[in-house]
Amino acid sequence: MIKFFADWMTYEVFKLGRETILAGAVNFFIYDTIKIFLLLVVIIFVVSLIRSFFPPERTRAILAGKGRYTGNVLASLLGIVTPFCSCSAVPLFIGFVEAGVPLGVTFSFLVASPMINEVALIMLWGMFGWKIALLYIGSGLVIAIISGIVIGRLKVENLIEEFVFKTKAAGVDIIPGMSFKDRLSYARDYTLDILKGIWPYVLIGIGLGAWIHGYVPQDFLARYAGRDKWYAVPLAVLLGIPLYSNAAGVIPLVSALTEKGVAIGTSLAFMMAVTALSLPEFMILKKVMKIKLIAIFAGVVAAGIILTGYMFNIIIK
Repeated sequence: MIKFFADWMTYEVFKLGRETILAGAVNFFIYDTIKIFLLLVVIIFVVSLIRSFFPPERTRAILAGKGRYTGNVLASLLGIVTPFCSCSAVPLFIGFVEAGVPLGVTFSFLVASPMINEVALIMLWGMFGWKIALLYIGSGLVIAIISGIVIGRLKVENLIEEFVFKTKAAGVDIIPGMSFKDRLSYARDYTLDILKGIWPYVLIGIGLGAWIHGYVPQDFLARYAGRDKWYAVPLAVLLGIPLYSNAAGVIPLVSALTEKGVAIGTSLAFMMAVTALSLPEFMILKKVMKIKLIAIFAGVVAAGIILTGYMFNIIIK
């Protein structure tokens, strides 16, 4: 149905020749825009229902008092289903520290929540299959767990701003349960809010993907960022850091890059860097931690992403 509509718009409404490059790019843009937004509405709504059971207060309550390793694993798993974005980095960080959550466990959560995106998981499953999706979530969890353990062992509490330990965050009482009708309303409002915030990034991502699909020669990217280029993965990570988007906006670009010959590990490393090593997030975290700790945090996570990119490139031929 979507393909039929995209073809009708491209060839009947816009009157573009079927064999032209422009027609291919426009058809790609229309088809992917409809497909991705339909996926987003369904996925975000369902995930919002799940998230209604895990407000930040409940997450802090679950993690408070947990020791090393167990806390890192639990924090990484909770990061998948817990709302988190750059704007909430500071209050969450302060709240976790005030609730007695170990610093390493807190960092496992801060890595997992933006990196392991449930929307990205479902979309990757739809575009590349279940093996890629499971490898994505597995590698993200490993990066989050190990990053938290490493940072916890470094004993970097002295790199946290003094006021963080003195700030009294809101209590960790669990919010009273909502009725199912309230949860549906929450999911609807949350879905609309998310779509309002991400639609420009999604369209930009699809637009770039359509341009690459139509106008970039088949062997151009493979020549400079193919599987045999050792520098491709770290370069992709470096390119991803200054960008600000979410996985939903990056995945169309990942799809177009892999279609043109860029290795899947290189493409996913780029996506992970965009979501987990966001420069705006670092600027916000500067309010609660010193630059040295931000650099340690970024370095540990970047190393994990680079290793993951190489692993994907080796495993997936």
